Amino acid sequence: MNKESKIYIAGHKGMVGSAILRELEKQGYSNFVYRDFSELNLTNQQAVADFFAAEKPEYVVLAAAKVGGIVANNTYRAQFIYENLMIQNNIIHQAYVHGVKKLLFLGSSCIYPKMAPQPLKEEYLLTSDLEYTNEPYAIAKIAGIKMCESYNLQYGTNFISVMPTNLYGPNDNYDLEKSHVLPALIRKMHLGKCLRNNDWKSLRSDLNKLPIEGVTGADAEDQILEKLAKYGIKKEVNGEVSVTLWGTGSPYREFLYVEDLAEACVYCLQNIDFVNLITDIRNPKSEIKNTHINIGTGKDLTIKELAEKVKEIVNFDGQIIWDSSKPDGTPRKLLDVSKINGLGWKEKVNLEEGIKRVYQNFIG
Repeated sequence: MNKESKIYIAGHKGMVGSAILRELEKQGYSNFVYRDFSELNLTNQQAVADFFAAEKPEYVVLAAAKVGGIVANNTYRAQFIYENLMIQNNIIHQAYVHGVKKLLFLGSSCIYPKMAPQPLKEEYLLTSDLEYTNEPYAIAKIAGIKMCESYNLQYGTNFISVMPTNLYGPNDNYDLEKSHVLPALIRKMHLGKCLRNNDWKSLRSDLNKLPIEGVTGADAEDQILEKLAKYGIKKEVNGEVSVTLWGTGSPYREFLYVEDLAEACVYCLQNIDFVNLITDIRNPKSEIKNTHINIGTGKDLTIKELAEKVKEIVNFDGQIIWDSSKPDGTPRKLLDVSKINGLGWKEKVNLEEGIKRVYQNFIG
């Protein structure tokens, strides 16, 4: 891949796609093509075919996807499986049709079985049942891995699949209904701090930037308090503030700063080909599978520990309440990152530093 190569980034406005774009720009690449949803509906087969025929990209980064946290995954099950399958099918197939030199497909660590041994090795894929709450999304991502693998084997393409752990960073989604755990924790703690300090200016500013179910900073205090309470951010008569979080806090999760992921993705585009991921190229009769690459830190902590860390960084001095009637999700999802480390990449930003960066970015 040279600096003039034409690179198509699907999902360039999202957290992952925008981070990869920034990393490529930082390294001197400048020939990009991208479209937002209003310009190109990636679930539309003909529209994607016409786009590839017109633009003819040499490299493709498939970072476009419908994503969300445990609530969104469990609520919009049909949308998650349909939209993700359509996006993947259209882009991967057209990359083959138009002779793309390399495609990088972004998956997710939720592809692994719920009760798989820890840490999660690539070969644990499809060995037992998935976590129910995100099963449709996981199945779509597994299909993407297998599609890349199958096109490589049948057509000789060079399509690489990477499976990031839980991500956070600039351009994250802080919608309290649809966000992942870390941005949700940051925003809840921030709003809780505003309530605790009676800082209505900051609270209203937050709601003006990102309304909660239509409630903005312009609404009356009682409307705002009612909406915050619905999402577990409550102020008692005595002035004490509590933030209620889903589950018990006992599951373990691993987190990777998205700028580190972007660096790993560019590293894969530059240095790793499908042939490097085949375990036994000398034996043509051997099964070739699990060629995807985990990308993470190899370190995790409990959600309760994470919440306490966020609480400290945000400087929220209220109470955390755990609602054990709500689901915890998968007990643990720690990735085995020995493959990517062995291929020459390792993360740089630790979790505490990453959360500090993110919070400063969030409050502007």
